[in-house]
Amino acid sequence: MLKAPELLLPAGSLDKMRAAYDFGADAIYAGQPRYSLRARNNEFRLEQIAQGIAEAHARGKKFFVTSNLIAHNDKVRTYIRDIEPVMALKPDAFIMADPGLMMMVKDKWPEAEIHLSVQANTTNWATVKFWQKAGVSRIILSRELSLDEIEKIRQECPDMEIEVFVHGALCIAYSGRCLLSGYFNRRDPNQGTCTNACRWEYKTHEAAVDPNTGEALATSLEQGFNFDKAREEADAQFSTCGNGERHPQADQVYLIEEIGRPGEHMPIMEDEHGTYIMNSKDLRAVEHVERLVKIGVDSLKIEGRTKSLYYVARTAQVYRRAIDDAVAGRPFNPNLITELEGLANRGYTGGLLERRPANDYQNYETGHSVLQRSHFVGEVRSARDDGWVEIEAKNRFAVGDTIEVIHPSGNRTLTITEMHNADGQSVDVAPGNPHRVWLPIPGPTQGALIARLLQPTP
Repeated sequence: MLKAPELLLPAGSLDKMRAAYDFGADAIYAGQPRYSLRARNNEFRLEQIAQGIAEAHARGKKFFVTSNLIAHNDKVRTYIRDIEPVMALKPDAFIMADPGLMMMVKDKWPEAEIHLSVQANTTNWATVKFWQKAGVSRIILSRELSLDEIEKIRQECPDMEIEVFVHGALCIAYSGRCLLSGYFNRRDPNQGTCTNACRWEYKTHEAAVDPNTGEALATSLEQGFNFDKAREEADAQFSTCGNGERHPQADQVYLIEEIGRPGEHMPIMEDEHGTYIMNSKDLRAVEHVERLVKIGVDSLKIEGRTKSLYYVARTAQVYRRAIDDAVAGRPFNPNLITELEGLANRGYTGGLLERRPANDYQNYETGHSVLQRSHFVGEVRSARDDGWVEIEAKNRFAVGDTIEVIHPSGNRTLTITEMHNADGQSVDVAPGNPHRVWLPIPGPTQGALIARLLQPTP
């Protein structure tokens, strides 16, 4: 029988941690804002880490502490002092990327379990062996690997734990080592303060370079930008000239303008063109879970510590079912793909697990997430013996809507036929947060989430 890999979910709060466990996760990862790459939307200070570890271990689950920044001297100075009380709480492992910090941890706590972060960019079996000799117990492989490359690493390193990302946002940089946010906003992604500059909407403006200062100066754009023409020109100019020199126009400079900052022009070099020139689609590898299980991957990881409670619950539920089906030898259920369309996404791609044309990874049309199947609208807060359930509304829903009740015991759909407000009066609409309403919902509801099913576009 095949071994079931660990299902590892992100947690930006204790509520998200609990939802991850409720819906099928074996482990979660969370980190202190100062030393992980999620400084925003992160509630895990020492008190929350202590509570999270205690709850996880009481449930027989694992809690990994993410400590994966690339440290500058100031954080090296304070690191051991700040990590010592966390170490005393006995998390199951630390996820780390900086070799200097790893050395310091191992010197003080030789027994500490360290998982090598994806930030370390491990792409081959020789590097896995190097880190194994350094005392690392698990390698989180780079997102830039194909399924065949992962299998080769498994074969060459049979006694090393390996972890693979299967769902979540992708970065245009090499496994997250990006400088865009630091360049545009002075907020360093490698210190946890990324502003997702790759998701912004940009306009291009032709520019000329001042030969004396090297400054990019805007020239007028009388005509609209022609994507096809620009692509043809880029293709023609991409290769080098016959003598090995680059074509003189291949390094054309453009100024980009973000839609929220009109008039603020930023110079950038382009050899790919589009409105969202840097925006990656989201990773979805649920259809590859069976292959990853057969390869012998030890942990399947989902990205998204800043994502919603709904995201955590839905992805945990879907990937739990995919793992269980693969281990039991059941064929892949395509409905799992449909269920993931209930999450807002930027379009899905299998990333580099399967080699595809380059434009398959990028979304040139929109930088924001789009809802395809359903919309998260509420959380169940309490229930009465008569079958009526109190819903804390998160987004608008109304009588007549078809909703999906998402519950660890299984999901079900129903049409809202009546609704009451907190005073027991009949109402037709729940406008959204902070309103609470009551609905008749049969079956188990404790801890359930509510999604409104979207009507297909005509």
